[in-house]
Amino acid sequence: MEGLPLSPTLLLFVVLALYLISSIQILNEYERGVIFRLGKLLPQPKGPGIVLIFRPLDRMVRVSLRTVVLDVPPQDIITRDNVSVKVNAVVYFRVIDTRRAVVEVENYMYATSQISQTTLRSVLGGAELDDLLAQRERLNQELQSIIDRQTDPWGIKVSAVEVKHVDLPQDMQRAMARQAEAEREKRAKIIHAEGELSAAEKLSQAAQIIDRQPAAMTLRYLQTLTEIAAEQNSTIVFPLPIDLLRAMMRDQEPR
Repeated sequence: MEGLPLSPTLLLFVVLALYLISSIQILNEYERGVIFRLGKLLPQPKGPGIVLIFRPLDRMVRVSLRTVVLDVPPQDIITRDNVSVKVNAVVYFRVIDTRRAVVEVENYMYATSQISQTTLRSVLGGAELDDLLAQRERLNQELQSIIDRQTDPWGIKVSAVEVKHVDLPQDMQRAMARQAEAEREKRAKIIHAEGELSAAEKLSQAAQIIDRQPAAMTLRYLQTLTEIAAEQNSTIVFPLPIDLLRAMMRDQEPR
């Protein structure tokens, strides 16, 4: 059975329809299309929405404008005080100039990752371990500033860099634990010594007052006996003052 022959007009219409369908590209709200026409870059990126591409004259590269979260793999770093640590970080960046991101660098994702790794080793390698642990916010800002300055020619804006984890050797962790324990003991001894000094000063002031008022010693003596008498299960030895005994003996002597 022979098929019906297509007219040249209908055949041309089918070919044009297929060409138009293949030339229509839809870009999302967060995407832009960088178009090369005969190898030359068009002045303005296309999108979002429907974009018509004249194949094979045009070639379009899709670029996302969303913020990219780049996980920097762990880096072996030797700090300025010669401590070997392993540090990883995360970099937040986005494309602000799609034309430069496509033209100025072959792969802006890979290039940004490499710049982040080298900058992480360089900056943290110049810091001491105590600064790496205690001044992380300042180091994050320094990393963000350096990486953003280096990726700016590629149309990349680095918004934040965060050091995620600092992996210390086991012997260094034990040494830091001993140091923290010794520091706590030092503070405890200082506080105890300050308490002893304050108590000695108060006792010295009390002794001076009692020395000026002899009756105060007797009152203090009686107060101490009252405190001891509150304990029902204790035996109290009540010493008598020698002066009182001498007075009693003088009264009993014959005249």
